[in-house]
Amino acid sequence: MAGHSKWANIQHRKGRQDKLRAKLFSKLSKEITIAAKMGDPDPEKNPRLRLAVKEARGQSMPKDNIERAIKKAIGGEGEDYEEIRYEGYGPNGVAVIVEAMTDNRNRTASTVRSTFTKNGGSLGETGSVGFMFDRVGEIVYGADVGDNDTVMEAAIEAGAEDVESSDEGHIIYCADTDLNDVSNALEAALGESETAKLIWKPSTTTELDLDGMQSLMRLVDALEDDDDVQRVTTNFEASDEVMAQL
Repeated sequence: MAGHSKWANIQHRKGRQDKLRAKLFSKLSKEITIAAKMGDPDPEKNPRLRLAVKEARGQSMPKDNIERAIKKAIGGEGEDYEEIRYEGYGPNGVAVIVEAMTDNRNRTASTVRSTFTKNGGSLGETGSVGFMFDRVGEIVYGADVGDNDTVMEAAIEAGAEDVESSDEGHIIYCADTDLNDVSNALEAALGESETAKLIWKPSTTTELDLDGMQSLMRLVDALEDDDDVQRVTTNFEASDEVMAQL
């Protein structure tokens, strides 16, 4: 299992989730407001907004926060944000993709570049590491939704491309353009998923030892501390022994 699906486990293990909750809700609210501004404020008529609301619910974001974020868009409040992707290398040559929403491109670019430099990485040009990832839809279900065969059958019927099942749960992948349709079909078959979102899935990975993982975590933590940064994805790979020491 590659870096994109291990990161949440690292955060949980280190007890970072509580500390990051307010910042996480702020970023989820921003995505909801942007999605509602760009399309219909009704989640049932706006696939991007529907997925943003689903993600917020999956992160236990209060209903009032979600409704407030949508009303902000309806009322024309808030800044006009621009979506930007940054690509670079972290310690030990790990590929890093940073997705941001900003109302000041120059400020965000300067901060992201500085963060890479201060934490043993380097910011590259757009496309410098993107070829190491595939843009796909990711739908996550808990282990209690059904056994591997049940989930696999439902995923195939829904039009998904791949399934990864473990004791922790099921991760279902589909084409990025099919995420809304596949998510809806799976919801009808298996119930509501924990999360459904677009991700950058590593096609190649970089193996890290304990020192390398600790260095990478410092970089990712610093990037995620930036209010403009929505999501950070890496292509690290680490053994169970290394993960257990974090």
